[in-house]
Formats: sequence, C-alpha cells, structure tokens
Amino acid sequence: MSLVTGKELLDEAKKGGYAVGAFNCNNMEIIQAIVAAAEAEKSPAIIQASQGAIKYAGLDYIVGLVSTAAKNAHVPICLHLDHGTDFEQVIRCIAKGFTSVMFDGSKLPMEENIAITKQIVRIASAAGVSTEAEIGKIGGTEDDVSVDERDAMLTDPEEVKYFVDNTGVDSLAVAIGTAHGRYKFEPKLDFERLDKIQKLVDVPIVMHGSSGVPGDDIKRAIALGVRKVNIDTNIREAFVKGVKSVIAKSPQEIDPRKILGPAREAMIEIVREKIRIFGSNGRA
Repeated sequence: MSLVTGKELLDEAKKGGYAVGAFNCNNMEIIQAIVAAAEAEKSPAIIQASQGAIKYAGLDYIVGLVSTAAKNAHVPICLHLDHGTDFEQVIRCIAKGFTSVMFDGSKLPMEENIAITKQIVRIASAAGVSTEAEIGKIGGTEDDVSVDERDAMLTDPEEVKYFVDNTGVDSLAVAIGTAHGRYKFEPKLDFERLDKIQKLVDVPIVMHGSSGVPGDDIKRAIALGVRKVNIDTNIREAFVKGVKSVIAKSPQEIDPRKILGPAREAMIEIVREKIRIFGSNGRA
C-alpha cells in the first residue's frame, strides 16, 4: 500500500489506546527488518530517518527504499523525518515524499520555536504531510543533536497548551526523563508531569529515547497518552550483535548477504518485541 501520514496512524492509536513504534533506519536491511516485523505482528509502523541517516544514505535512497517497502507491505507504513533542525531540510523531505516531518526547535527560544514550527505546519499541511514538534530538551546524543545531560530540561506542562494552540502541530515530543543513546542508569520517568501534559492538550504525545526504558514504564506512559514511541539504539545494538556473531564464527566470511542476513533477523526480533509492548500488534 502507499505511504500514510503519521497523523493517520496516531489518530487510530489514540482511539485504540496504544502507541505506534517509530523505528530509525540507516540502510536497506534495517528497513526490511522493520517492515517484516510489522507484517509479522500485523501492526502499523513508522520508519523514520534522522538528518544523519539522510546524510549517510542519501535522501533519494531513503525515500526510494521506504516507498518500495511500503508499496509491497500489507500494513500501513509512514515515512517520518526525525529531529529535523534545519528548515530547508524539512522542506526538502516534504518535497521528496516524506509523509510526516519533525521540526526540533527545542534549543530555540519558545517564540522562535513557535514561529518556525507554525510555518512548517502550514507548508506541510498544504502538502498533506503531518507534523511533530518538540519542547523541552531530551538528554543524550542523536546524530548531530546533542544535549548535555546536566542541561537537559523537562517539558513545562504550562507551556504545552500555549505551544500547541499557537502552532497547530499534529503531535508533540516532550521531555519527561528519557534520553537518546544508551542509558548509564535506569531512567526515572516523570509520570506526574506526563499526566499533566496529556490533560492540557488533545494531540498525541511522542516519547523519544525509549530504547532503554523498561517495558512496564513504556506501558504506563502509553496509558497516560503517549502514542508514538521512538526506538533507535536497540535496533543498532541488534544489528551489530548479529554482524559480530557471524564474524566471530566465520572470520573468513566475505559474503555481505551472509553477514547482514543474520543481523536483519536479529533486528526483526527486537522490533517485534517492541511492537508487542506498544500494543499495536493486531491493529493493522
């Protein structure tokens, strides 16, 4: 089927009380693994590419690979730009065929974040593309988006309604204690803050940096209004573990298919596991 928007998937998730997994991709095997897992679980899925992934693989390759995967899939797939910090990059992604884009202006002063987000929402809406934004700062590192853990700031619930009302954004990423990359310690999520946020706005809430968050905490966050859960680090870990396993057993192996095939299978399993935690299995 054709690519669908993030709004379509998240609106259904809101009605059903579950979350949709947003899985980062960097190459063909990762995209194949995400779609294979989604089909096995009969689940919708969001395949997202960061600015770093686009720089690595190329915008046309990302769009071509994901569009082909979605066309041949029997479950709804969305192609989403993750952490777009450059206005021109966001517009290029819309023009090239992304069906959802995120503008991350969380490092900017509130009014500047609102002004740019509002402009992107207007352009994206005219193109039939859904939008995500962010307020508050999520710790850790994601490609070229880095926030020192000491300076990470949790989202102020009182700013959320003002931001959403003044931008018209379709979904909102909030900082409630998660972090990008590997966790040094088990994260402590601020569920009280999340509860306040979801009571103030009607848009789906997005949780970034979810790879190291315990499953029970993710389920609790979903019960409090999270409708999109981002996973990247766990996929990378599964990929590397699969590759290392083959190399360790067969150090003379030179066939990329025999090296990357097992890595793809490992990624399928981790994505399937996450889908079941999010409750989106059987929803497509």
